[in-house]
Amino acid sequence: MFTRAVSRLSRKRPPSEINDSDSKPGSSQQNLNGTRRWATSLENLLEDHEGVKRFREFLKREFSEENVLFWLACEEFKKIHDKKQMKAKANEIYTTFLSSKASSQVNVEGQSRLDESILEEPHQLMFQKLQDQIFSLMKYDSYSRFLKSDMFLKLKQTEEQEENSPDPQSVPKRASRIYNT
Repeated sequence: MFTRAVSRLSRKRPPSEINDSDSKPGSSQQNLNGTRRWATSLENLLEDHEGVKRFREFLKREFSEENVLFWLACEEFKKIHDKKQMKAKANEIYTTFLSSKASSQVNVEGQSRLDESILEEPHQLMFQKLQDQIFSLMKYDSYSRFLKSDMFLKLKQTEEQEENSPDPQSVPKRASRIYNT
């Protein structure tokens, strides 16, 4: 269900291009009503580049950014069809997020952990069970806190103010019509 939604995210911009240098205040203007969509579901948030960026910022502050990074890496992995690339990406995901020595280890149930031997014959859904666990963790934990966070509430308030304020060009345009007739 949410895999379909995120495939649209990946078509718009690959997760590897989502980085901290993209953070610019006010860039949410291009996604008017974005916060409203993000608040309806985690799936909607993950479909939106700006939503992913803001959620990552929030998770970074909570020291759990690895969850969304793992989830995005799994989405990217599912699109790989070349066996050699698939094997390389599977190894990268394993060493980055799942290995006991992982630099950004995700918190998954012990019995769900993958045995390293599975990396020899990778397949597109090999991380699905773990990805689903992380999605549930984000959905029922981090996501609800994100929606209550000052960061989200300020973005929402800014969007609402932009929606309710008159177009700054409308007053001068009206005045020019009045005085030029």
